[in-house]
Amino acid sequence: MDLSVLLQAHRRQACLLGALCCVLLLAFALYSEFYMGLPPCPLCIFQRVAMAALGIALLLAALPPAGWRLCRMVGAVLVAVAALATIGVAARHLYIQSLPPGSVAACGASLDYMIDVFPLADVLRKVLTGSGECAKVSWTLLGLSMPGWVLLWAAALGAVGTLASWPRRSR
Repeated sequence: MDLSVLLQAHRRQACLLGALCCVLLLAFALYSEFYMGLPPCPLCIFQRVAMAALGIALLLAALPPAGWRLCRMVGAVLVAVAALATIGVAARHLYIQSLPPGSVAACGASLDYMIDVFPLADVLRKVLTGSGECAKVSWTLLGLSMPGWVLLWAAALGAVGTLASWPRRSR
């Protein structure tokens, strides 16, 4: 049996399981912050927001009944967009972490301060530019840093959610 056919047959379960994975990933991020003492950099916070958006998109994709073709398409597109946004932020973070020491700007202002002082467009630009705290790798598992794992999970969850939600063509 084709994987996409299997996923579509169990669309709700696949999307709900994907949303649960997002919740667990966010729970680990909070655990690493509050119990492991690893404060998040601004890009880490953006990844958390994007992962939460992916979880919400997966929940929404699980809602429409099988006959609601357009709603299922919208759900699939929402999942794909949220997954791509998460992948984009994680890829940018990995790129900043891969730069040689000294080539990344020194640590900047906190995200709270930037949001209070600058317009949102400037905050987005400054955070995606990266700074010293974003270049630091403080945790790895099997050789991958947190943004690497976020990228892998977002790609897998996005693929599963999109394949499961996109309605099959009627034959």
